Amino acid sequence: MSPEKTRDFVQNLLITVLFVLAVILFVQTQLYNLGLDAASLAPRPAPAETAPTAPTPQLSAPVRVAITGAFGRYGSLTLSTSGETFDTPLGHSLAEALGSAQDFTPCGEAEFLAALEGPSLYYDFMETLPLSVLSGLLNSTTASPEDRSARCLAIFGQPDGSARLYLWDGAASYCYCPTALSAGSIEQVVGQYELGGAWFAQDLGAEGVRPNSLFLEELPSLPVLSSADPLGDTDWLLTALGFNPRSRTRYVDASGTEIIMDGSRSLRILANKTVRYQSGGEPSMHIDAAEELPTLWEAATGTSAVLSNLLNAAGGDAAPYLQGIRQSGAVTTLHFGYQYGGMPIRIPNGSAVEVTLTGTSITSLTLRLRTYAPTEELTVLLPLRQALAVAARQPGAELSIAYVDRGGDCRANWITD
Repeated sequence: MSPEKTRDFVQNLLITVLFVLAVILFVQTQLYNLGLDAASLAPRPAPAETAPTAPTPQLSAPVRVAITGAFGRYGSLTLSTSGETFDTPLGHSLAEALGSAQDFTPCGEAEFLAALEGPSLYYDFMETLPLSVLSGLLNSTTASPEDRSARCLAIFGQPDGSARLYLWDGAASYCYCPTALSAGSIEQVVGQYELGGAWFAQDLGAEGVRPNSLFLEELPSLPVLSSADPLGDTDWLLTALGFNPRSRTRYVDASGTEIIMDGSRSLRILANKTVRYQSGGEPSMHIDAAEELPTLWEAATGTSAVLSNLLNAAGGDAAPYLQGIRQSGAVTTLHFGYQYGGMPIRIPNGSAVEVTLTGTSITSLTLRLRTYAPTEELTVLLPLRQALAVAARQPGAELSIAYVDRGGDCRANWITD
């Protein structure tokens, strides 16, 4: 090829390349003006599969129930509000009663106890909780008052065909109110249970014991629980609470307390393995809420989720349950215990967990961290008659069954309150 032809070929090639580049630049400019890019016209790859997210832990509570009809009484001491056995129809009935409750009328203990003798559904949550929290435990979407609390509730079918809801706050306050339920609907629920084999203390004429203490003919079969301290290694706890396990500000003082600092936040692990967290001026743990000040239900569920995550990290089969909640101004204080299989676990000298919220921030947390798991050994309980004889030494006390953690293992026992 002559030099002239070679020059012409190269010039034509360069012109072609420049033309193609100009077209590409023009297309990209137009796509940009449309808010797109060239990649948006290409086939999109299939989205990568992601692991399913774990559901948010559901706040639950242990509850004792008694169903009374014309031919006796059914009872259970080992239910949880998160269980299917409680949800239908017992939970639905109580949710409907609370959802329609208004215009409370004070009454006395005698009237409350009399309601337990007729066709009725009885619920003992073992702790005094606001009605708004009880409604949340029942998955009710109907708002209930936050300024009224109850521990025991009874839905009683009236002779006139209506149904009343009776409340006892666990101290000296009793009241009742009408509900949207009917006596017929209560009888339908009662008809789903095999009656007999359960009594209140007042049925047995048990003197010196709280009249609504609930007993079963067949004592529950409860496994002995192993009880362990998961703080042999504390690095997992620091990580779960957002602390650096390799922090330079980590030391043990003369009392045996391990102290970890992170800015103004502090974590203290006492010699008895009690954990104390303080946010200082840098709160890093928060709960979800619609407003700056959480409702009691938002505070309870949000804090329970944090505790459930800690317990899951520690291992074991116990779950937290709410023992009390109090709100003053922007500060909310909550107390939690542990439960296993619908049975509360008692830890001597106070509750297992105390949490303080300021707004939606966790500003302090005191935690007696324990892990529990069932063993193959079953608890042996005193016969009811002997337990009643022992309880009579404390006139007016309530007699019930709960796990008691004394270190080592954790066994179910008769307890008096």
